[in-house]
Amino acid sequence: MTACHEDGGTATAQEPPAAQEPAIPPEDVRKLTAAVRAEPAPMPAGQESSGRLTATGELVAFVESALVPRQGGRVGRILADEGDAVDAGQPLLELETEYFELEERAAEAEDARAAAVLREAARELERKQTLVDKDSIARAVYDRTMAAHEEAAAARQLARARLDLARQRRADAVLRSPLAGVVVERRVDVGESLQPTTVAFVLVQSRPLKLRFRLPERYLPAVRRGDVVRAFFDPYPDTAFTGEIHRIGAVIDPASRSLEVEALLANRDGLLRPGLFARVEVDLEGREEQGDGGAQVR
Repeated sequence: MTACHEDGGTATAQEPPAAQEPAIPPEDVRKLTAAVRAEPAPMPAGQESSGRLTATGELVAFVESALVPRQGGRVGRILADEGDAVDAGQPLLELETEYFELEERAAEAEDARAAAVLREAARELERKQTLVDKDSIARAVYDRTMAAHEEAAAARQLARARLDLARQRRADAVLRSPLAGVVVERRVDVGESLQPTTVAFVLVQSRPLKLRFRLPERYLPAVRRGDVVRAFFDPYPDTAFTGEIHRIGAVIDPASRSLEVEALLANRDGLLRPGLFARVEVDLEGREEQGDGGAQVR
């Protein structure tokens, strides 16, 4: 575009200068630089600082058990629910027991009858023994009495076994926890019919717990079974849970060049749960002074 001047000449229009970003004052630059330098970088897991080896890990249940009843039946009562902490032997479920009680009473009656028959057979054998000693009866009669006594004794044993079986079936109507742990799942409800293959509860052992973490391969000579570890968990930030290393991985992961380590935490108070994330510390101080042939930290 052109513009006419008063003297008759022309001039070319110029574009406006580009906007510039405002410059940061030198004083602000110095403050930002000082703040960046003052902020410490977090130490990665598996690093050594002040004689302590740090890592991150996770709590793992020592045992996970899917519980099935020993016999089938209809659920009469539910005695535990998801999230409940249970002890070994604690009842979790009870089947309806009317039929089991009837079977037990019938077995008791049969056992009592067999016991009476055996007592009578024993008395008859004793009487025949006296007669045969006096040659008052033939030996064949005594032998038949002896056989009858043996048969009565066998019948009593059979009745006793049936009674024990009925009592065991009555006891098996109660499903009990085989371990001290936490109920993860409850898969049944009152009135449902259970089969011996039906999973009623899923439990995980909570005492003790495994603390599983990984260490770089260079620390393989530095750690060993029995070393004490301290673990910290977000729900209990001011509490250190201690345990001992009980397993060191037999192979090195070729991808991460690390080995798996497991420690046992007693968890006697039941505060911890499987799946919790942990910050782990392994104390390496004083290992160089050990004179028992243990590996030294270098």
